[in-house]
Amino acid sequence: MGKKNKPAKSQWAEVRGSVVHGRGMFAVKDIPEGTEVIKYLGERIDKDESNRRGHVLLDESKDTGGAQVYLFTLDDNWDLDGNFDWNTARLVNHSCEPNCEAQIDEDLKIWLVALREIAGGEELSFNYGFDLEDYRKHPCHCGSRKCVGYIAGEDYWPKLRRKLKKKKAKAERKAAKERAISAGQ
Repeated sequence: MGKKNKPAKSQWAEVRGSVVHGRGMFAVKDIPEGTEVIKYLGERIDKDESNRRGHVLLDESKDTGGAQVYLFTLDDNWDLDGNFDWNTARLVNHSCEPNCEAQIDEDLKIWLVALREIAGGEELSFNYGFDLEDYRKHPCHCGSRKCVGYIAGEDYWPKLRRKLKKKKAKAERKAAKERAISAGQ
């Protein structure tokens, strides 16, 4: 494995403590829009192996309450498992208002690319693009003004907002009913 086992380095960013999720990556200097900030490294695996690893992590999360998933879809046949210490890009946290995006090049390499100019000292982030299957298990702590409360891809936000609105209305009806009962009505 040689070079693969060396931690991913970036002239643009370094790992620091983060209020979002313990650790994160931060710009060490201003990063111009469109810059490939860091490569997301890992092991290329087929879909069957990816599903197997994903299910193991799901079982782990049910048992322990926590599991970190670093599986990236590359194409219809391959995924990339980035769950390795030498993949420092795995520490870039999710945001509902990201400053980076993951781009897959023609060689199926994943780069985190600056969506806009990023100021030195700013935390790097990208939208993880999770679906809504287990959204309740993935609360978002990004703190952005656009935060939807859960780690979900922007394409899922309208449906998520409808779900949350329905849930809130149900809770409000229940609370009103309980107030009425306790008031003796």
